[in-house]
Formats: sequence, structure tokens, C-alpha cells
Amino acid sequence: MTNAPADADARRAIPPVICYPNETLPEPPLDLYRAARATAVKTDEVLVPARDARCFTVPAGHFFRISSVEGAQVGDLNLHNLNDVTERFYSGKTRALHGTHITTGERMWSNFPHMRPMATIIADTLGWYGIDDFGGSVHDVIGTRCDPYTGNLLADTQYHHCCHSNLTRSLADHVGVNLDEAEPLVHDVLNVFMCTGFTRDTGQYFMKASPVRPGDFLEFFAEIDLLGNLSACPGGDCSSEHSSDAASCHPLLVEVFSPAQGTLAGWSSPKINQYDRTHGRR
Repeated sequence: MTNAPADADARRAIPPVICYPNETLPEPPLDLYRAARATAVKTDEVLVPARDARCFTVPAGHFFRISSVEGAQVGDLNLHNLNDVTERFYSGKTRALHGTHITTGERMWSNFPHMRPMATIIADTLGWYGIDDFGGSVHDVIGTRCDPYTGNLLADTQYHHCCHSNLTRSLADHVGVNLDEAEPLVHDVLNVFMCTGFTRDTGQYFMKASPVRPGDFLEFFAEIDLLGNLSACPGGDCSSEHSSDAASCHPLLVEVFSPAQGTLAGWSSPKINQYDRTHGRR
């Protein structure tokens, strides 16, 4: 049955309710982080090649920056707890708490049962973009990552340099395991610099040319010891397609910065979520 009921307009007119009001979330101490960042010293860098991925590590209390360096390019970011890779970024809960796209002052949260901040965004040179007339914005937590399985399903392809495969190879190489062991640890991403949204008529996920330009960056404070894994997407700026060798692609630069001693006085790494994990049984 598809006929609209007599009260269809009234049903549609019911106002929405925010699922997770976030006013009670702990506020990140951005002033403290920014003051510490001002005198932090660069300690490492990793250049992520186009259509490939690389891992990097960031100690708790340090900073890392992802930059566009040669041309418009988006990246797919995974985060793990460096000391327990099964604790990893939870894009769905991050989306529920902050929205479809994240920016300065918002956080990347980890999966259950840990559910704590992994990283806090402290600077975003694309923060000016906002939400455009198509409903698009940047740095999304709604897309999954381009992958060979969907490509095979939709186009009968065997493409190996999509972000899922890139991240799988990179993680396997970094932690010294085979691909079958690494792949289940690869997870939904923060789509760094990617401009996306949902169409208003069909509700489909869309992408459009990223506004990122060389010199733009997204910068984070590491709340815990982190293992990062970043793929320079084979879609380039994602203006037309992804999972393809046709797009113009560029590397991405990751830089790590160490704060000066004493500049983070009073800060401590967040504890895991304090839910008692009894799940209604004693």
C-alpha cells in the first residue's frame, strides 16, 4: 500500500527531536591545546603516496596535522589505540554525537566498550565552507570508504587501490600480520577534506569536488596513544569518481608535533567509558 493517508501532511509536520543532545559532553580545553601547540616541535612526518596508504604513530598529548601538499586530494583516515588496535574509531557514534561532518572542537570517538575521545580537532582551514546549497560539507563521517567489494558488486571490477585495500595493506605491513588478519581491523573512516552529503530527493550519498587546496590542513590533538592509517583516495578530489586510475591524485602529508614540557599541565588521557558493563545482569 503506497497511498498517502488523510493525515499525511500532519505526520510529516511533526518536528524532529535531536537523538543525542550533546550539551553535556565534556568540553575539550581548546585554549590549553592551542597554547601547547604554539610551541610544539615537529618530530616526524609521513608522506602518503597517491592511491596508497601509510601508517603513523602519535603519542598521547601530541599533535598531528594532515595537509594537502600538491593538489586537491581527499583522504580516508582510520585511528587505532596504539597499544590495543581493537580499540578504534567509531564513525557512527561520532556522527550521532556531532553530526554528519566534523570540524574544530569536535572529537573522534572510539568503539564500545571503550567509547572515549581518541582525537580532538583543533584547527580546520576548511571550516569556512559550512553547508552548501546542495547540503554538502567537508570532513564527513557518513561515507564508509571506497572498497573492492562494492566495486565488484556494481561493476564487476577487481580494483586493488581503493581506500579499503590501501588501508588493509598499510596496516598489515605496519603491525606485521597477513592481509586476512589486518582486514577485519580496517573500519569506517573520517573522510578528510571530502565534500559530501545526501540528495534531498532520493536521500543518496553524494560527493562533489573538494574545496581543499595545497596548504589546507586538518589538525588534531591525540587524546590517547594513536596508530593512524591514512589513504590518499584514488578519487583525487572526488569530483567525478573514485576507485579508478582516471582521477588526478596527489599525496597527503602527515606531520607529528611534540609539545614543550609543562605546556599541558593538568591534562590527562581520558579513561575508558565508565559504564559498568553488566548489561542488566548481575
